[in-house]
Amino acid sequence: MITAGFWVAKIVSTGMGEAISDWLHLDIASLVVGAAIGVVAFVVAISLQFAVRHYISWIYWLCVSVVAVVGTMGADGMHLILGVPYWASSSFWLIVLAGILFVWHRTEHTLSIHSIVTLRREIFYWFTVIATFDLGTAVGDLTAITFHLGYLASAIFFTAAICIPLIAWRFLRMNPVFAFWFAYILTRPMGASFADWLAWPRSAGALGLGHGAVGSVGAALVFLCVLYLTIRERSARDEHETDLLEVAQK
Repeated sequence: MITAGFWVAKIVSTGMGEAISDWLHLDIASLVVGAAIGVVAFVVAISLQFAVRHYISWIYWLCVSVVAVVGTMGADGMHLILGVPYWASSSFWLIVLAGILFVWHRTEHTLSIHSIVTLRREIFYWFTVIATFDLGTAVGDLTAITFHLGYLASAIFFTAAICIPLIAWRFLRMNPVFAFWFAYILTRPMGASFADWLAWPRSAGALGLGHGAVGSVGAALVFLCVLYLTIRERSARDEHETDLLEVAQK
């Protein structure tokens, strides 16, 4: 079951990834060097994930957090290095995401995350996650910069938008798998827009707290979320084992 804790961790990780990515390539190094650091971290994280072959909270969220950083750099690189406008990069990543989901569904006949029990499905899943982060980053910049909404207005817009799949699933019987991916995609521009609003200087219409500070706080919050999820999952597993033991004794 997808819990509220999952969604909180996902949104916080997106904001953290946005801030740390900007901190790496704006305050510490160039975009190329920052991307190289991010790619190395991603290879390590995803190798751990594929090595364990089952869900372990800290490894899974480490992968998500690293993808949040790398995804930001991928979308930013298209604009800052290649000069691709945000509307074009948004369209490109939308097509890439749609293509991945189409092939995934055509091959496996399901997009449910609860069905990810094979290596091939897990590969499809992580390709999808990467594409959602790149798309979300580009769309967030599109609304904030190209459409001149600014970071805070963009954050509010995406917060309202993410309620659509929730309401549609709860009251209008929207397909739960479609609702999940709809909301999952929107968490990226939502979290990133809030992070940008906190981090960028006042001259950019933000609060000016700094990318490093926002990224550090975000990383700490992700750690707390993962700690909470780990403790809750362990407690639920212990309760399940206790129930099985009681049934066996009867």
